[in-house]
Amino acid sequence: MKTAIVTGASSGLGRQFVQLLDRTEQLDEIWVIARRKERLVTLGNGVKTKLRILPLDLTDKESFRRLDDILAEEKPDVRILINAAGFGKIGSYRDISRADCDDMIDLNCRAAVAMTQTALPYMGKGARILEICSTSAFQPFQFLSVYAASKSFLYRYSRALRVELFGRGIKVTAVCPYWIKDTEFIGTAQKTKNSSYIRHFPLASHEKTVARMALTDSRLGFAVSTPGVVCTVHRVVAKFIPGELMMGMWALLRRI
Repeated sequence: MKTAIVTGASSGLGRQFVQLLDRTEQLDEIWVIARRKERLVTLGNGVKTKLRILPLDLTDKESFRRLDDILAEEKPDVRILINAAGFGKIGSYRDISRADCDDMIDLNCRAAVAMTQTALPYMGKGARILEICSTSAFQPFQFLSVYAASKSFLYRYSRALRVELFGRGIKVTAVCPYWIKDTEFIGTAQKTKNSSYIRHFPLASHEKTVARMALTDSRLGFAVSTPGVVCTVHRVVAKFIPGELMMGMWALLRRI
């Protein structure tokens, strides 16, 4: 049974990925994972591929025990894994609660690695993994400090895992988009005591474009996908300019 697994599938990029996989991949099932079951059910009304609805909270370790049991019973041929679950918060260290910091690290880092480790025994030659990172992975970002650090972790993990899996013929792509204007991410990120450190999001991209470009880059076997002009330029510039100067530039740009 050829299967794709998508986390964070109830909205935003995750939802777009499910819809694109339905149209562009030959799959028997797409396993969709998110906390909000009702949204996953609604998603199933708009796709032809059979969905396996798994309303799980990936910050709860019990969820992975359930996934282990389901995978062991079904033994699917996982062709594509997309780790799209994640969130961020805007603010200084004073404005973001310790609980939010813990949850960001838990979902953006631990859960992504746990999901990857869980799925890998069921993946074979030609399978693909997309780890949804961020352009913030390329440098430190003040007032996005925990989020950027969590995405840097996922980016480095993706790059190293790609080499480890080379012999098995499994491709790993770190997807590093810029701000996306039509997902829930920005609205969620601004729900802190003071999110005014970042007031505008110029040249923000669209979720459909990001998802389409990321899937194309994955098929081509790219190690890193920068689905847009801003994140592509950022990736190149960050290779040559020290982090301290990049943070200085960010101090100016974030006021735009």
